[in-house]
Amino acid sequence: MNPQIDQFLLEGCMRCEKGGTPSCKVHRWTPILEQLRQFLLETELAEERKWGVPTYTLNGKNVLMLGVFNDSCVISFLKGSLMSDPKSILQLPGPNSYEGRIIRFTQLEQVEKLESELKAFIRQAIEVEKSGKKLEKTQPSAKDLPIELQQKFSEVEGLEKAFFALTPGRQRGYLIHFSGAKQSATRLSRIEKCVSKIMAGKGMMD
Repeated sequence: MNPQIDQFLLEGCMRCEKGGTPSCKVHRWTPILEQLRQFLLETELAEERKWGVPTYTLNGKNVLMLGVFNDSCVISFLKGSLMSDPKSILQLPGPNSYEGRIIRFTQLEQVEKLESELKAFIRQAIEVEKSGKKLEKTQPSAKDLPIELQQKFSEVEGLEKAFFALTPGRQRGYLIHFSGAKQSATRLSRIEKCVSKIMAGKGMMD
């Protein structure tokens, strides 16, 4: 057991002004978090605190995390897309999620009901990490590209070649950013602001 996680359960992640107060959202989910933690402590995973929250690692690699929101708490499987889930229990954390999967909880009874499945998922997550498996990130096809980006490819010489020379992760980052705008004009504006970075072989966060 890591005393930093005991502190997390007592005070919260301390990333907002509610940390260390009764209003901290961690307190809403303490019984659930404690039960999930117990399952994880029964494994060979090391318990650490990263980004303010409980993180469980194998040989220094992040495998699982516990997280809290206003309306729920979650256990996150960082390579969940590589795990078998015949009952479709695992969920995407968000619409743009790629590799991670979560299980969301609002009541302790949900944890108790899913205990056997949860423990099986935890074991499976450990085996996936041990195997060294990685998700193959494929390059997007033309149908994945906003029409505004395709238009810009025809206007700026070398832009298309530069875009597809980027790593799949960088390409995906740009596409999420561009496609997140509802208006065509906004999408075009976002693309134009990123042209120089794309041409320089850089990603959104570089």
